[in-house]
Amino acid sequence: MKNLSDNFINRELSWIEFNKRVLLTGMEKEYKILDKVKFCSIFSNNLDEFFMVRVASLKAQVEAGINKKSIDGLTPKEQLKKINKEVKNLTNLQENYVNNELNNELKKEGIVLKKYKDLSENQKNWCNNFFSSSIFPLLTPLVVDPAHPFPFISNLSLNIAALIRNNENSKNQFVRIKIPTKNINRFLQIPNEIIEINNESYHFFISVEDLIANNINSLFNGMECINYSFFRVTRDADLELKELEADDLLLAVEQSLQKRRLGGDVVRLEVESDIPENILKLLIESISIQEEYIYFCKSLLGLDDLNQLTKINREDLKENLLIGKTHPQLKNLDSHSNNKLNSIFNVLRKKDVLLHHPYDLFKTSVEEFINRAADDPLVMAIKITLYRVSKDSPIIAALMRAAENGKEVMTLVELKARFDEDNNIQWAKQLEQAGIHVVYGIIGFKTHTKIALIVRKEKGSLRNYFHIGTGNYNSNTSRFYTDLGLLSTDPDIASDLLELFNYLSGFSKQKSYQKLLVSPSSMREKFIFLIKREIKHAEEGKKAEIIAKMNSLVDPEIIQLLYFASQSGVKITLIIRGICCLYPQRENLSKNIEVISIIGHFLEHSRIFWFYNDDKNEVFIGSADWMKRNLDRRIEAITPIEDSKLKSQLYSLLQTYIKDDYFSWRMKEDGSYEKFAFNSTINRSQIELINK
Repeated sequence: MKNLSDNFINRELSWIEFNKRVLLTGMEKEYKILDKVKFCSIFSNNLDEFFMVRVASLKAQVEAGINKKSIDGLTPKEQLKKINKEVKNLTNLQENYVNNELNNELKKEGIVLKKYKDLSENQKNWCNNFFSSSIFPLLTPLVVDPAHPFPFISNLSLNIAALIRNNENSKNQFVRIKIPTKNINRFLQIPNEIIEINNESYHFFISVEDLIANNINSLFNGMECINYSFFRVTRDADLELKELEADDLLLAVEQSLQKRRLGGDVVRLEVESDIPENILKLLIESISIQEEYIYFCKSLLGLDDLNQLTKINREDLKENLLIGKTHPQLKNLDSHSNNKLNSIFNVLRKKDVLLHHPYDLFKTSVEEFINRAADDPLVMAIKITLYRVSKDSPIIAALMRAAENGKEVMTLVELKARFDEDNNIQWAKQLEQAGIHVVYGIIGFKTHTKIALIVRKEKGSLRNYFHIGTGNYNSNTSRFYTDLGLLSTDPDIASDLLELFNYLSGFSKQKSYQKLLVSPSSMREKFIFLIKREIKHAEEGKKAEIIAKMNSLVDPEIIQLLYFASQSGVKITLIIRGICCLYPQRENLSKNIEVISIIGHFLEHSRIFWFYNDDKNEVFIGSADWMKRNLDRRIEAITPIEDSKLKSQLYSLLQTYIKDDYFSWRMKEDGSYEKFAFNSTINRSQIELINK
């Protein structure tokens, strides 16, 4: 008899499989070279975060003697063993690709990464002068001896470990030099006149660490560098936040961030494959790391920095992603006059608007909505949740202007948005200084919902306008993430939102909502009801179908119910970009389930849940995935889409993704993925949506 755990894919290994799809996408010949560089950089950046959070958590569990098994029956120690094996295979694949195909293709296009030793004398002289004037003053060599303990190595920093001989006493000393990549570009461009090439499309680079290493003796007068090697560490960066004990959440998060900056335990050590044994031995002893967490790299360390090359002014070498049009219903808005018939409020009184970014411009829709509210004298109040916000945020500027204009403005700033905590703390302080009422949500729950509510006085009474989205109020990511949003005045949903905002500010204990699916109170229960209803219809011999698009599917209860639905005859199509812990296409388990992953130029971030419901389709969009954390440990909101035309639009959108045979990967019954074979009738979902 099979174990129940055999029906689930390990969450961490599923994530690694997703990151593998990112890497393999960047290796496809159909992509332009700087887009390949971008995917390669994203793969490395994803891995850094994975080690800082997921691997760090598993490692901490092992060290604490916790043996709680994952849904597929693996202990933390067993998971770590599999993770290290899979990641080492993938990084090896990436390094071979970067060193060979990617490097050669870049050279063909006039983008050259050179080694210092291969430069001409004239080029070396220019580099050495640059080193002396712009790099040397930033360097601080730290010696290790009985009087100087091994220095702290900061998270994700690039370093040189060197053995230096003192010529006076012939003693060797270990020295660490941190590469200042935050103050200077990782790849230094040598001017074309120094290369003696008169072609603006030609770009000639040397890595900053290579330049420093080849000038290392200038740091040690009277001494000699015997050998050196580069290394990089990754540390546990997950915040330990004792929220229930914190009187001031803002202060508690600030203190936790200080601990993160100091750094947690080392979870990965990256070194060059040819690192001298004596240097490696000293690093292992000083950092205290087990051998399985050491990664021997055959290429540059920290390949996420390759993203710098995508900034090169060679538009012919990358896809133009700065696309988008103003939504047809919002085309003729007058943004400067408050009482004309063509304001966004007038449009929404007549009809709901469904937005799809980046194809519909964020600037002329969501930003217009908030900007107009800030300046409209009839608007009395604005309420909004902020999870990840861009650095120069037009939304924040509009909220501050609204407060200056005397409106009641309430913002929920989620201080615990991972890796955006510092940014959000600064915004929270600025918003408070602007006279805005800032709250931080419910203790013990992360607020992940994306909602905005505008209260406007019209003809002696108040009318509520709102936006509910799948993505953040972030002007930058709105250009590269696909997200959906509903602009509406539906009174029932608006009433639910008022209750939800009151709950978030601590003035309500609301548990039930008229139309909204809200976690942790009602969302899980509602989704279970919707899936069970399709099962009932299938058992009655009726057509039954579910289509769901999300980032991740992890929740065991939902997965088990989907298996049961499949066995009952419900047709299920899951469009899941990232983690999927469900096995599709298995006899007597999931034969009626298909899993698709779309990996393309834009990050697929929208969530759509479509239920056939005996030809009376019910459709929802919102901020939550089918993960335990979203359903039980976060504040999330999912809204029904009730307008028949908008429901048809969403169904059509889902079909566009399902038919995709260019950006899509299909999961096989063993949990692995295969790319659709290219053919003469290519359906490219993201390109089709651009051209609509």
